Amino acid sequence: MPVKYTSNILDMPSSIPHNAPMLLIFPPVAKPCEPPAGIARLAAALRGHGVPCRMLDANLEGLLWLLEQPATAADTWSRRAARNHSANLAALRGPDIYRSPERYSRAVRDLNRVLAVSTPQAGASVGLADYRHGRLSPLQSADLLRAAEHPEENPLHPWFSQRLPECLNGVATVGFSLNYLGQALCAFAMIGYVRQRFPGVRIVLGGGLVTSWMSRPGWRNPFGGLVDHLVAGPGEPPLLALSGVAMAPDGHFPPDYSSLPLRDYLSPAPILPYSAAAGCYWNRCSFCPERTEGNLYTPLPVRRAMSDLHSLIARTQPAMLHLLDNAVSPAFLRALADDPPGAPWYGFARIGPELAELDFCLALKRSGCVMLKLGLESGDQGVLDRLQKGIDVGTASRVLLNLKKAGIGVYLYLLFGTPAETEQEARRTLEFVVRHRDAIGFMNLALFNMPLGGDEAGEYETGAFYEGDLSLYTAFRHPRGWERKQVRRFLEHEFKREPAVAAILKNDPPIFTSNHAPFFIAASR
Repeated sequence: MPVKYTSNILDMPSSIPHNAPMLLIFPPVAKPCEPPAGIARLAAALRGHGVPCRMLDANLEGLLWLLEQPATAADTWSRRAARNHSANLAALRGPDIYRSPERYSRAVRDLNRVLAVSTPQAGASVGLADYRHGRLSPLQSADLLRAAEHPEENPLHPWFSQRLPECLNGVATVGFSLNYLGQALCAFAMIGYVRQRFPGVRIVLGGGLVTSWMSRPGWRNPFGGLVDHLVAGPGEPPLLALSGVAMAPDGHFPPDYSSLPLRDYLSPAPILPYSAAAGCYWNRCSFCPERTEGNLYTPLPVRRAMSDLHSLIARTQPAMLHLLDNAVSPAFLRALADDPPGAPWYGFARIGPELAELDFCLALKRSGCVMLKLGLESGDQGVLDRLQKGIDVGTASRVLLNLKKAGIGVYLYLLFGTPAETEQEARRTLEFVVRHRDAIGFMNLALFNMPLGGDEAGEYETGAFYEGDLSLYTAFRHPRGWERKQVRRFLEHEFKREPAVAAILKNDPPIFTSNHAPFFIAASR
């Protein structure tokens, strides 16, 4: 499909001054439960270097706008959901509903229903955590370009065609932070609108999904002429450079959430997202996308990170601190235990010797730790060894028991269908879960996807996984015949039907999953 846009990034309107502000946008659709950390971090760096900027959480604003639109509800559920949407929004922003999983589930599903019936456009489907289109795929660059060529077909067009002109007044550069596939089609519709209506504005596109696209083998940019700059990895230096400013040697600033509507997110008081490191300090797991993309581990000094947290928490008074690190390092965990941040917190941690010490787990609990997300992947030692997880099953047992004794909730992540696993070994994972059912509060079950550019992908017979030139994964022939259909059958007909597993899975908050799980733990105490 030919690209119809030709924009000279140097041809700025004369009304835009040299020091014009930059606009940073987080596009729809992603879970609207906490402010976007990426644009808050970028805003802090820009402002800290004297570059003015604005932030727009288009995800939150767009979804709230859509929930307010009148819809013709043809069925009883839709009419009830539409009638109660304001009450349901208020309930999710308060603590009481998290004491009642049934009320919570009904409120979330009703809001999701209102969004679903508010999009009359053929093929479009909006939810609280995703956007889909029956004819357009976020994995096809041609479809993303079509979304940009016809922004008026997007169900959020009536909103962003009014909101963007307000935000773009006097702006020279707009940056889109694209992190999830569910954002891609809406992001490109907004980009297309900006390109058509504001041809002199420079468009920059970055974020986690863009970084992954640009790490694909043989990457060639399909968006030239539409997007002026694609950014892989940290966006601070490129954005500063576009403003003619060099990043200072010590250019770190804590994320700036001051101009985001913290009280409007769907959580009981604000969640404060914070990242103390990029990448993973372990970085050895076989088939890990982080390792495939060559993302280096770059932590902040622990003292600096703790200083950030104390100042941010004092300013924002959050209900929960969400640590975004791929795995919170042992050094940072120790710092949190020694110097509590001043708010309840949760995040990912690796199963290791630190958590195998009960006294350390008790110290984490005293520091405010409500829940830890643990990526065990398998309950079979042979599988863990072949995946290079660096986890001992016996240690994992002690960690789960210690966290249970300490009163820290566990959200356990399991991965099925890896080349290292067979059905027999998957049953050992089932046995592990059953043995530790009292120590596991929530659980995520995932099917393995092989990264397209991984070193190990060449060892297997591969083929198309998803149709699309932007797909990040490849199909493969399992070396032991444990193919994807068999894995699904095992999970649906055996694993999930085990009563102990079913009871754990029932705890999972619908749609918001781990983002809201800590509030259920806190409410139950």
